[in-house]
Amino acid sequence: MNWTVSESSFEPGRITTNGNKYMTGNGYMGFRGVLEEFGKEQLTAVTLAGLYDRAGDKWREPVNAPNGMFTMISCDGKVLSVLQTEPQAHIQSLELRTAVHRRETVFSIRDGGQVTLTAERFVSMDQLHVLAGKWTIHSTVDCGIEIKSGIDGEVWDINGPHLFEQRIQLKEGVLLATAVTGELQLPVAVAEEADFAFAEQLIHGEAALRTVSFDAKAGETYEWYKYVAVFTGLDMEEEPAVQAVRTVRAAAAAGYAELLAAHCRKWEERWLSSDVVIEGDDDAQFALRYSIYQLLIIAPTLSEKVSIPARGLSGQVYKGAVFWDTEMFMLPFFLHSDPGIARNLMMYRIHTLDGARRKAAEYGYLGAFYAWESQDSGDDACTLFNVNDVFTGRPMRTYFRDKQVHISADVVHGIWQYIQFTGDDSMLADGGAEVIWECARFLYSYAYYNPVKKRYEILDVTGPDEYHERVNNNAFTNALVQETLEIALRTAGLLQDKYPAVYAELAGQFADGPFLAEFTDMLEHFYVPQPDPDTLVIEQFDRYLKLEEVALAELKSRVINKHEYWGGGNGLATSTRILKQADIVLMLNLFKGKFSKEVKQANWEFYEPRTEHGSSLSPCIYALVAADIGSPDWGYPYFMRTATVDLTGESKQYVGDLYIGGTHPAANGGAWMAAVLGFAGLQFDGVTAVMNPALPKEWKAVELPVVLRGDSFRLQISREEITVTAAPDNSEAVAFAGFGGEPELCRPGMQLRLRAKGKAQEAELQILSEMQGGFTQKS
Repeated sequence: MNWTVSESSFEPGRITTNGNKYMTGNGYMGFRGVLEEFGKEQLTAVTLAGLYDRAGDKWREPVNAPNGMFTMISCDGKVLSVLQTEPQAHIQSLELRTAVHRRETVFSIRDGGQVTLTAERFVSMDQLHVLAGKWTIHSTVDCGIEIKSGIDGEVWDINGPHLFEQRIQLKEGVLLATAVTGELQLPVAVAEEADFAFAEQLIHGEAALRTVSFDAKAGETYEWYKYVAVFTGLDMEEEPAVQAVRTVRAAAAAGYAELLAAHCRKWEERWLSSDVVIEGDDDAQFALRYSIYQLLIIAPTLSEKVSIPARGLSGQVYKGAVFWDTEMFMLPFFLHSDPGIARNLMMYRIHTLDGARRKAAEYGYLGAFYAWESQDSGDDACTLFNVNDVFTGRPMRTYFRDKQVHISADVVHGIWQYIQFTGDDSMLADGGAEVIWECARFLYSYAYYNPVKKRYEILDVTGPDEYHERVNNNAFTNALVQETLEIALRTAGLLQDKYPAVYAELAGQFADGPFLAEFTDMLEHFYVPQPDPDTLVIEQFDRYLKLEEVALAELKSRVINKHEYWGGGNGLATSTRILKQADIVLMLNLFKGKFSKEVKQANWEFYEPRTEHGSSLSPCIYALVAADIGSPDWGYPYFMRTATVDLTGESKQYVGDLYIGGTHPAANGGAWMAAVLGFAGLQFDGVTAVMNPALPKEWKAVELPVVLRGDSFRLQISREEITVTAAPDNSEAVAFAGFGGEPELCRPGMQLRLRAKGKAQEAELQILSEMQGGFTQKS
């Protein structure tokens, strides 16, 4: 099976797209998929997780570190760069299995000669502060070669600059670039060391460059290595410069081969716990694997104080902010493959609770109103004027920040999903219960009691469908609010039973009480839109069905400027039924047990032609619900659209005149969800794993590892049979059910086989030594 993303030509128009497509990273930093000679004009970036800065009154955004991998090569005075000379041949590739980026470029030189440059690099998954690279040069004729390599301090910024007091030092052969951020005065240090065995280096400390000049002999290959270390003031207590120098020296001493081998071992472990094998559909297999790769390179493996931004670590777009995307579209992947990372993601929300409290107080509400665009402190980075009108250039008032109240309910949903899925209710005692209650208090204080209808309602909100702002009783929002109230009450019971001291302390810290009686009353009288008894359609929000009925093609024909925003006060879609994304379909997926197949199908068919998919989050939800109603082939095109969004680069790049390009980790998570939770039909409620596969016609079977309640299993799922293999070191039995049958226990080291209806359903126990295939190691 092909694991390599590649292309065999250089196209200047794809530089930005390829920067996303060929990304590497390790959760601490992301390196855009640029070539070695590129600079800030080509959006070269080493984006650091959790480090933000604000320049003047511009938006806060992530800080990009100086590029320690910069390299420029000349031959007989001619610069060998794809930016200046059209190459005779060029290949750029990314090996997904090992996360190694490679390029091979052939340049024509004098006398009919050729110079071939190869380079490979990786962002170490073993040592999170380290990058390493290997270069070779081969010439068919004798020529003079000059290599300039070092640290490029000219950093790409959207709203910068962010690095000040930049200094270059030379410490015993190590180049060291240091700076401090403007807003918080946090130090940043990048150290670089190179190994040229074939020639002497001339080091220009003041320019952060090494120069190597030599006479290349025809037919000979020259190889050299580079090592880079990056540290900031967020890393431990020691000076970042000291850590960077020490780390890069250790990396150089270990050598490229040893670093690469350790890096590859870590990636092998990652793939063992996450790779999904699709039998019968190579295109889907490759796209899904690529989506999983994109999630793995941005996952916070060590820190619970950072999360995953909406554009991953691909740059500064969307202010590097964390959105609701994380809980709804990425968390499920990590719950099933690496619960430790899932815990980090939700602990980030606990650590940023005070920011959510400040926001609630700002708007005059109780509790915690989580940031629509959350950064390091949890304060909202979202502005009130997010989009400029493309016709007038004037800023447009939007209501993302102050009306998307579902964000607090999304956070509660994520925390509860983690607790329910893993069985780790210690998160409640570690701050999770406080977050849940504070979010419920906020939503209670936001709600309106309608004395005529004798019910609580949620008015004046914006749902995920941002084309329709300030609506009443958005069905998705109300369903999440209802769930939040239920969780708040269940949390109280859990704390009283298992953590009474925590319950007493938490209840006592609220001067006006924990509001449990108020939650109960609101829940008993709360309004959630229900299916129409005749059509079974759930109205997305009050009076949605009174809006203009217009075909999507007709609305597109009204577009004057391709970048114009369809939402806002007078956007094209605002007064129509055309949606950015279907909130109802997402609600049906989240709460699938509450609705019949007929209701799901009626709403899928109603909203599908009215959805523009202006968000990359949208298509995967149609794939999930299509699989749930037993029509996977309806959903398959949406799965492929989701899984290939970063491979094709065919996504919305502008809202108004605001650039929103970059990678799409929520779509990557959505592709995994569509494949595993949709087509493979896997659902786990913390007690029983249920599988009701609905495979697309091209798919013969799906095989994947899962971690359930801390134990590891391997699932093989086809239309007629499901095989569950339990790792030998599992701690307990877990119940599995398939094809509508009764649950069967799968004990450690055993195998369970479930067969479709119409065939005898049976459980087969075999000793571990008789089984084929490997096991995912217990997390």
